Amino acid sequence: MDDERFMLEAIEEAKEAAKIGEAPIGAVIVRNGEIVGRGHNRRETGKNALYHAEITAIDSACRALGGWRLPGCTMYVTLEPCPMCAGAIINSRIERVVFGAYDAKAGSVGSVVNLFDLPYNHKPELLGGVMEKECASLLSDFFSELRKKKNEHKTE
Repeated sequence: MDDERFMLEAIEEAKEAAKIGEAPIGAVIVRNGEIVGRGHNRRETGKNALYHAEITAIDSACRALGGWRLPGCTMYVTLEPCPMCAGAIINSRIERVVFGAYDAKAGSVGSVVNLFDLPYNHKPELLGGVMEKECASLLSDFFSELRKKKNEHKTE
């Protein structure tokens, strides 16, 4: 199935984030069966609140396709988008969003609120929970390891 195939690509992006010490969140944007944009979380390394996986993937796709509108595109992202990213998805006119893990703290396409349900001029199609276990495990394992290292550092 294409949704799982492209979610695996988003998971690879998330793993790239983890390699540089970032929360493992990844995204890819696909049009006509081809990846046109990629991104992973870089907030800490880039020291910028805007460097979410979705935002960097949107930037990458806009550059590849030569415009700010992304019609016919699907975004695959490992974690439910936050309010900023949901807004960027709406504004870039992405047609479909597929995400893995739900985000009970900041998820803004269903968990806390669903910005896609509000009367904006664009309403992306939404599918959540694709490869949810794998996506959630990436995050929980990363933060578990981070806490372990922090505790080890305290005892030294």
